[in-house]
Amino acid sequence: MTELLNLPAPAKLNLFLHNTGRRADGYHLIESVFQLVDWQDTIDLILRADGQISREDVSDSLGTPLPQDDLCTRAARALQQATGCTHGAHIRLEKRIPAQAGMGGGSSDAATCLLGLNRLWNLNLPHTTLEKIGLKLGADVPFFLRGRNAWVSGIGEQIEPLPKGVLKADQHFIVIKPENGLPTPAIFGHPALKRDTPHAIILVFAENPYNFGCNDLQTVGELIEPQVPQALALLEKQGLKPRMTGSGSAVYAPCPVGFQPDTSAIPANWQQRICKSLDVHPLIELLAN
Repeated sequence: MTELLNLPAPAKLNLFLHNTGRRADGYHLIESVFQLVDWQDTIDLILRADGQISREDVSDSLGTPLPQDDLCTRAARALQQATGCTHGAHIRLEKRIPAQAGMGGGSSDAATCLLGLNRLWNLNLPHTTLEKIGLKLGADVPFFLRGRNAWVSGIGEQIEPLPKGVLKADQHFIVIKPENGLPTPAIFGHPALKRDTPHAIILVFAENPYNFGCNDLQTVGELIEPQVPQALALLEKQGLKPRMTGSGSAVYAPCPVGFQPDTSAIPANWQQRICKSLDVHPLIELLAN
């Protein structure tokens, strides 16, 4: 095998996100449900015999160039270092998920690279090993490696698949990403951030999964970036119940199948999209074949 092409890297939405505490090392403890959606990046992996890792940005649709050392290249090097693998790879990344959105795009890219390179380089590492490598790259990476909608807690490393039937198989969401992003460190370091929300209960969440709890990071997001409340208001005017996902700045709301959003009020350089829920990471199914 010399290449793996068109590997998907889907985004996620946080159906709720509670900040339940903070560890002595500064990491925040969270509880959340991560929902996979079909807004996704695409990655090609081409084997290199010289051991080098290179990356090519094949899309400028987002208007900003990718950094030279992104999570894709870091994931590949981390896998080399953990295994002593002498193979290299050229990574072609078509970036569609916006950055600083709270949708996990970078973490999803890293997970797809780890899963794909594990196959391309014939490493055959178990998922538990890949997750240990992934957690060092980012708290959301293990979730994308598992590839199923889940109850996520701790700093993101405690992942419990949701019981079958809790989430709808065909749920649609409207997502708005303002032009301005939100840096995650600024959110978690803000003095106004609530850090003592009581623990949630899965059975209570299951009673009303799309209107449960809140996003504790949203209040700070609205304080830092005025475009966040502006985006929320756009969805509220359409009769929806929006909230911010992750550390923002993207906001979303569940919507009926066939919902026709009002596009007239969306400012230039903002992104709006109807997303469909995913039950399973599509790469998991591809690699199983």
